[in-house]
Amino acid sequence: MSHPGAAARRRLAILEPWLYSAPALILIIVTTLVPIVIGISYAFRNVMLLDPTSGGFVGLDNFRDLMRDASFWNALKNTVTWTASCVAFQFLFGLILALLLNRPFPGRSIIQPIVFLPWAIPTFLIGMNWSWLLNPAIGPLPHWAYALGLMSAPSNILADPNYALVGPILAGIWWGTPFFAITLLAALQSIPREIYEAAEIDGAGGFERFRSITIPFLAPTMLITVMLRTIWVANSPELIVVMTKGGPADSSQIVASYVFTQAYQGLNFGYASAVATALVVLLLIYALLLLSIRQAMLGSR
Repeated sequence: MSHPGAAARRRLAILEPWLYSAPALILIIVTTLVPIVIGISYAFRNVMLLDPTSGGFVGLDNFRDLMRDASFWNALKNTVTWTASCVAFQFLFGLILALLLNRPFPGRSIIQPIVFLPWAIPTFLIGMNWSWLLNPAIGPLPHWAYALGLMSAPSNILADPNYALVGPILAGIWWGTPFFAITLLAALQSIPREIYEAAEIDGAGGFERFRSITIPFLAPTMLITVMLRTIWVANSPELIVVMTKGGPADSSQIVASYVFTQAYQGLNFGYASAVATALVVLLLIYALLLLSIRQAMLGSR
């Protein structure tokens, strides 16, 4: 027959990890889960900030309005363009920088902090700086583009509906490239040098070593960083809000900035929550697809 004290100690041993983690769990629930639940609940209610009679349950009406909203579909198309362009070029330039910084050369200890500097600058300041750079009155970029024959005259592309999204994309590429450079450089440095040496002894050239060793070792890290960065960029309207405010004529509006516009300019928190919920669902589907691909790659090893 077990002693009552032993049973109590077993129960305490089971509860002990939960007691230690309870403060963090409570903080996460209060600051993250509760606001998420409340925000999603707004999507099924008519919540107008300046209407004290609003707040009633409307079911799927906000989502029906969403399906008929041409501005939302335009913002979704712009979101795909914005996210794909930023992430693709950030990844490409980040990989090139990581490969360069992975090789010893004079001054590497000085170059590395400079390469990573954009990641430390606040997004708001980056948006302002790039707005100035693209302004022909005070910035050099339009004049350089004109001198290279890329523009018929120095003009501000942020005021052109056909090219307004290009400005935030350029700023986003410059800002986000260090993220990939840092993570891919860390992954490169974890690859055993002996594998490269053995491949070189076997006669493998530089490209063959890159294709057969570097890419397979980096693939899981590539997938997870691309997934995280895609979600991050799709949910980051700061550059667009600062540089174009979604204009002109919604030509640079993305879904995340459209949420901001509906909530804090239109004061329609119910509809804004429906737009945000739709974005969350789309990003979750994307993340699940990418994670399943990563799992399949790891399982095939």
